[in-house]
Amino acid sequence: MPDSPRQQQTLISTGAVLLALLLALPVIVVVSYVFVPTGEIWSHLAATVLPDYIINSLLLMLGVAIGTLLIGVSTGWLTSMCQFPGRGLFEWALLLPMAMPAYIIAYTYTGMLDFSGPVQTTLRELTGWGFGDYYFPDLRSIEGAAIMLTLVLYPYVYLLSRAAFLNQSICVLDASRTLGNGPWSTFLFVALPLARPAIIAGLSLALMETLADFGTVQYFGVSTFTTGIFRTWFGMGSAAAAAQLAAGLMGFVMILILVERYSRRRARYHHTSRRHQDIHRYSLRGMRAVAASGFCFGIVALGFLLPATQLLSWTVSVADQVLDARFMGLVTNSLELASYAAVLALLLALLLAYSQRLFPGKVLQGAVRLAGMGYAVPGPVIAVGVMIPFSFIDNSIDSWARSNFDISTGLMLSGTVVAVVFAYLTRFLGVSLQTVDSGLSKITPSMDEAGRSFGYGPLQILRQVHVPMLKGSLLTALLLVFVDVLKELPATLILRPFNFNTLAVRAYELASDERLAEAAPAALAIVAAGILPVILISWTITRTRRVAVTRDTP
Repeated sequence: MPDSPRQQQTLISTGAVLLALLLALPVIVVVSYVFVPTGEIWSHLAATVLPDYIINSLLLMLGVAIGTLLIGVSTGWLTSMCQFPGRGLFEWALLLPMAMPAYIIAYTYTGMLDFSGPVQTTLRELTGWGFGDYYFPDLRSIEGAAIMLTLVLYPYVYLLSRAAFLNQSICVLDASRTLGNGPWSTFLFVALPLARPAIIAGLSLALMETLADFGTVQYFGVSTFTTGIFRTWFGMGSAAAAAQLAAGLMGFVMILILVERYSRRRARYHHTSRRHQDIHRYSLRGMRAVAASGFCFGIVALGFLLPATQLLSWTVSVADQVLDARFMGLVTNSLELASYAAVLALLLALLLAYSQRLFPGKVLQGAVRLAGMGYAVPGPVIAVGVMIPFSFIDNSIDSWARSNFDISTGLMLSGTVVAVVFAYLTRFLGVSLQTVDSGLSKITPSMDEAGRSFGYGPLQILRQVHVPMLKGSLLTALLLVFVDVLKELPATLILRPFNFNTLAVRAYELASDERLAEAAPAALAIVAAGILPVILISWTITRTRRVAVTRDTP
């Protein structure tokens, strides 16, 4: 590395910009294809299915928004500001549905609630009814998809709203009570407005995941942008039209991001007190305590306990037929991909975050921000954006090799795990980057100065000073990306090499063939891998504030 600080800054800034452009390549490609003519295909889509894609996507977002807000905010307030039986258990158990991918809970509830499932079978045995003698709601509908997504996405709102409630100044809440406001008035007119930015941020994340979902809506037969991208690409054979649909989906995501940022900019709710005393929880008694415990338990049961129990039951019933060498191959493929992506994402995040700490210039900050935007882009969009340039590069190299050496190089990029891992990095780098950057921000700059006083260079300071202090953040970032990669379905489904499967893809394939019991072992393995990071996140939030319990009852 050059000795001159200016040369170092130039080198690091240039490298970060080039890295950001590389990771942003899929998004750039998708946007550029908006202007590529597609003949009559786009006209056909616009005249037939495009209105359904738009309307269904909006309805799905509306249903998920209502559900996640009601569940996430109410449980966030109860576990942070109220004392009732089981509260300590529920404060982390309410996050467990985050480990349950939406498409897996959709498969599980369908198997439980369809005509031949245990619920309707038991109902017919108890009543003597036959087919057509009773009404049972159809889960395979847009309403059913919204419910399934709500059950696994409400933790985004719960997580951020609870953190916001825990970090509010008690002086502000006490001032509200001295003005004659009861607990409910304090919640509605003081605590809720103060937590609004965090709540909207959590809601935006939930809605982004809703737009990115493929497995649930495809299995339930709901036409959205994600299912349309697959049908257009593989059914009509038009990458350009698929890219244009992906650009439309990106438009929805960008609107969500702008709404979230606009809301924060327009907010005028501030903490005027800097005193953060112990939180005094309201002690609920009698029926109120029972209702609070029952409500929280019901949410955990619906979002995690019931589907996990059903998956475990199916896994035990088919273990002899499914848990073989082929299944172990799926586990190996999934773990290897997740490990490669998690380690690479961690290294890139550490490099970008530390570079920004060393040289906090506008160009470098913009590059780092651009590199972390991939998490806001749905998996199908990333997959389309990766496949188009990688296929072009493969075809160009193969054509050149055939012309000059009469050999075929094959699909070196688009036909290998290189494309899959690159898509994962583009999609999930933001998760790792945010975690590492948060950890670095807590290390005082005097630590860098102390390292330089001992003659350490930037890399030595990073290795010997920062990394030991960042072990918790680095482990969290590694686990989060690892689990996200295990759950990712659409990008893997599009980009995986021939004869290469993962747990997520295998669960999707078997469930699509209505072989739900055989899909259970793969689904259960994915769920089990996500539990540890969920518990770790909950523990981190709980440690942020001390609490005390009062005898007041709202």
